[in-house]
Amino acid sequence: MDAPGFFWRRLEAFGGSWILLEAPGCFWRVLDSPGDSWRPLDASQRLLTSPLPPSAPLWPAVCDSLYELLTGLSRSEVPYQLYTDQRLALLLLCLFLILPMSVSKEISIQKHISVLGTLAASYLTVAIMVRYHTAPAARSTPLHSGGAGSWAAVFSVVPTICFGFQCHEASIAIYSSMENQRLSHWALVSVLAMVICLLIYTLTGVYGFLTFGRELAPDVLMSYSSRDVLMLVARLLFGVSIITIYPITVLLGRSVIQEPLLSCWRRRGGAAVAAEAAAFERRSRWLLTAAWLALTLLIAVFVPDISKVISVIGGISAFFIFIFPGLCLVFAMQTQPVSCRTRVALTAWGGLTLLCGAFIFGQSTTIAVLQLLGHI
Repeated sequence: MDAPGFFWRRLEAFGGSWILLEAPGCFWRVLDSPGDSWRPLDASQRLLTSPLPPSAPLWPAVCDSLYELLTGLSRSEVPYQLYTDQRLALLLLCLFLILPMSVSKEISIQKHISVLGTLAASYLTVAIMVRYHTAPAARSTPLHSGGAGSWAAVFSVVPTICFGFQCHEASIAIYSSMENQRLSHWALVSVLAMVICLLIYTLTGVYGFLTFGRELAPDVLMSYSSRDVLMLVARLLFGVSIITIYPITVLLGRSVIQEPLLSCWRRRGGAAVAAEAAAFERRSRWLLTAAWLALTLLIAVFVPDISKVISVIGGISAFFIFIFPGLCLVFAMQTQPVSCRTRVALTAWGGLTLLCGAFIFGQSTTIAVLQLLGHI
């Protein structure tokens, strides 16, 4: 797993939580409101980008961080025992902590707890910068990469970046739940959130790589000493934030499958089975949550190098980051009362976004799939 790319994959979960905080209403209730024209597209988007939960590649890192936090030793320094097995720790974490948090129908408390993700990301960035500037002067200069060797190498990181910014998948539901739905307010919230994410991602990656160079561990926190109090706090915040963010991801993905099931149930039974609808909803919610959690656990345990799988999901995310908004803009210009010049300019911009999205999606996804199959 490449170290610079891991920064993007690790911190994407933090970035998504910041946007969630700006929605004063309960954004998941929007998913229960039928008749919205955006729901088929939004559902297809979440169904394609959510089979690989973003937290899956981060769970092993959570266990490593918490293990080193509690013992003061790295896992390689302790003889193998059943109770030190990472897979057992992941299983217990899922059963006794993450599953109870994820199974609720409405997880309103997550809207407030998810602020921990933003705080953890900000703290980690500041801590890495502080450690870089306070490093001993005698430290040898780290070896740095000479840069990308080709344009193909440059485009190969696009899926990873898109995966890191796939918090866009909840943007429509969040906007629909906002009390202030003015376009200017939404633009301010979106731009501010993405700028903060960009700063956190960039500063963390740059300063981490400047500090350790090619010796940087895939998990940046593992590059620091287990006796570093500043980084011990970062490990604790990181573990808590990942655990609290996961139920939000489950909610978005689960609703894609559960909503059609509930709609079909209501059409078949009508008022005659209205009393059984609640029981059916509860059973399906438990089963879908358990299946989702099991999928995430299997990925975290049996896929040691998650970067190639992330590249595939990142390519799909690129499709919706560029093509989906471009289509929305083009169709909006056909109905919105704007001047001719504005309509032409925005339609052209939407078309350009479509072309760029098609190119990035095709190029990055093809390379990612070939790499996954071992052809490259």
